[in-house]
Amino acid sequence: MPDNLDNRKKKVLQAIIEEYIDTAEPVSSGNLVNQLDCSSATIRNEMAELEKIGFLEKPHTSAGRIPSQKGYRFYVDELLREDSLSKKEMEIIKERLETKVNDLEDLAKIATTTLSEITHYTTITIEPDVNSHIITDIKFVLLGNRMMMAVILTDSGIIRESIIKFDEDIEQEQIDDLSFIFKNKLVGKPLEKVNVPLEEFIAEEMKTGINIIKKIIEEINKILEESQKVYLEGVNKVVDMPEFRKSDIAKEFLNALDAKDLVVDVLNTGIAQDINVYIGEETAKEELKNFSIVTFNHILEDKDIGTIGIIGPTRMDYSKVISVMKYISKKLNDDFKKGKF
Repeated sequence: MPDNLDNRKKKVLQAIIEEYIDTAEPVSSGNLVNQLDCSSATIRNEMAELEKIGFLEKPHTSAGRIPSQKGYRFYVDELLREDSLSKKEMEIIKERLETKVNDLEDLAKIATTTLSEITHYTTITIEPDVNSHIITDIKFVLLGNRMMMAVILTDSGIIRESIIKFDEDIEQEQIDDLSFIFKNKLVGKPLEKVNVPLEEFIAEEMKTGINIIKKIIEEINKILEESQKVYLEGVNKVVDMPEFRKSDIAKEFLNALDAKDLVVDVLNTGIAQDINVYIGEETAKEELKNFSIVTFNHILEDKDIGTIGIIGPTRMDYSKVISVMKYISKKLNDDFKKGKF
């Protein structure tokens, strides 16, 4: 039988999935009689057909059915309703996003916390890849005779900073000269273009010792090569769910979060400005086969503020998660256009 289900099978499948999401218990025909306009026998027949074509599974210890990963995929692609946000939840989101922020990194953190608070799932955010962002300023601040702080700012509001320690004394006049030279050389260029040695150029321009220059360039290169920051929120919310009463599933989940690269790889494969849903084995990561991840790459005007992902059991409330993501995205873009941040 082809996967394009008739209307009754769609209604039965949708009712089973939504019941299972709510209860975490296998669903029997008796659970659905009051929801669907057909008899218990008819529902049983439809459930048997849905099981035969791989949309439902029958646990060994129950007469009911649960959705398969194939069933969840059909549900997300064909049956999902994106209207599950209450007025109270929308007000909470508005309130959280109106918090004053200094840069886009702060905004990403707030969005991460808000998503976790509303959905009750673990939220992971990776900051944007800033290599294509333009350097707008470089600041050197003397902190002592042999210590200074280097700060790089970009047009996206992303800030990189590092404390640099020297083996010889350095004076404010040298700091001023260094600031002038580095600004002339780097400001206005994308971060990804700053990948050539600068010692020779700078050494010819000023009298500061070459060892000091090399040390600064070494630290600046470390700043530019810094990996994307990862924010994690709400781990405790997921481990309270029924699926995680099995110690092996809980251990898999915590191990996956501990090895952040696993989830970051999934987040980085998404399409910009689009919501992506990866169900179980679709992540192509053995360690994530029992979980689902929903990702969204947030673009404000032309500014990338990072990719947000929600991770939870395959019995995820996809309608809630996607509704919250879309509402947050809309609110952020509306506020951005109004110049609120």
